[in-house]
Amino acid sequence: MKILQKLGDEIVPLSRKQHVILVVIIACVFQFALFFAPALADEAVNKANAQTNDADIIISNDSLTKEAQMSAEAAKLTTPITMIEEIATTTPAAATASSTAVKVIKTSVHTITAYNSEAGQTDDSPCITANGYNVCQSGVEDTIAANFLKFGTKVQIPELFGDRIFVVRDRMNKKHPNRVDIWMVDKSDALQFGVKVAKIQVVEVIE
Repeated sequence: MKILQKLGDEIVPLSRKQHVILVVIIACVFQFALFFAPALADEAVNKANAQTNDADIIISNDSLTKEAQMSAEAAKLTTPITMIEEIATTTPAAATASSTAVKVIKTSVHTITAYNSEAGQTDDSPCITANGYNVCQSGVEDTIAANFLKFGTKVQIPELFGDRIFVVRDRMNKKHPNRVDIWMVDKSDALQFGVKVAKIQVVEVIE
């Protein structure tokens, strides 16, 4: 206060009354400033703490999001072994058959029928073909009878059987010199097949 009084006397000479009023005003200004300063300081500190907490929450959420994304990517990249086994076991058998490379030697059109291993349709040894092959023991429907082709000739009938390869192992009655007879396991299948006309192709399997 003495410093303020001295400054007032040096700058502007005041009366005693004016001097008292000036001192009171200055004192009020200082008191007002000091009264609100702690509140302002507390408010500033609270705002800073709130911003820090928000930043921590954002960082935490970002971390959780990144962990969730990493887990999702890991789940996509992990293929169950059972799924792989299912894919392997459900591969069509036809895909393996079609991978066989063949060379077509000649083609011709013939009447095609089907037969079974019955004495009424063959002879007294229905399971044994004309070249001695046991179709009943084999159980594979890849044998045909044809009088115009030599034994062991490989034949395809694309219109009816796709890439399946048949082998000439049997003969027909001499009254059917140009007919092809396909051996089948079940009589019902042979009856259902009936009589058809289709192109056959003599092929050579390329090893």
